[in-house]
Amino acid sequence: MKNVLLLVHDDTGQESRLQAALDLTRALDGHLSCVDVVVPASINGDYYGIAAVGLLEDERTREAGNKTELVARLAREDVRWNWIDATGTLADSVLEAAELADLIVLSRKLTDDRDPDMRDVAGRVLMHSRTPIVAVPETLTRFAIGRALVAWDGRASAAATLRACVPLLALADAVEIFMARDGSERTEPAEAAEYLSRHGIYATVKTIDDGLTAPDRLIEAECARFNCDYIVMGGYTHGRLLETFGGVTKRMLGHCAVPLVLGH
Repeated sequence: MKNVLLLVHDDTGQESRLQAALDLTRALDGHLSCVDVVVPASINGDYYGIAAVGLLEDERTREAGNKTELVARLAREDVRWNWIDATGTLADSVLEAAELADLIVLSRKLTDDRDPDMRDVAGRVLMHSRTPIVAVPETLTRFAIGRALVAWDGRASAAATLRACVPLLALADAVEIFMARDGSERTEPAEAAEYLSRHGIYATVKTIDDGLTAPDRLIEAECARFNCDYIVMGGYTHGRLLETFGGVTKRMLGHCAVPLVLGH
């Protein structure tokens, strides 16, 4: 897990994404790739594209200024990095640049409605990429790696995410594997803990029986109790904790207070 890909775009979430990407790149002794996306405008009724051309030039000018500022900042940071210029939708541009990425840093839903729909961007990237994404809240000032909560349902998506995140979990001081049982489990959390132990990661396990509370609420409650810094979880599965993007994953991307590391 050495290649960290960062979405660069002049929006409310950019600063938190940048800080998370820098912290992760340093912690993993990796390389940071910044994909700076200019998003073409689409205007209803603009049959000749005249207004869209003007808006595209405005977007290019804004992102050029954004690039100048960030490149100057990166030159002062102690990380290896490169820059990729792209034009297109945010999700498609990230996916095109992510072929050899180990981790993709995005935002969860932003509070300013004038910003891009970052929850949708994260969902689309998650759906079409096998690379784990890190979705961070816009309030994040640093990505702490000390305490990790693994939301576990024993299914393929959770297992794949766990395997991919071993290098990150190995840096944690404490890891907990959390499961809310519903009878559909395929792999017990103790087996996941045993797998991690072979990598020198010694996780605790907690299971609960609660078929009434919404799964995302259970995860968030355990996150608060465990005082975790980030949550590792699979997406697009149908288990009790990790149902399809229309459910748990979407709600977590909407309001989770800590970074989410999501895999598919």
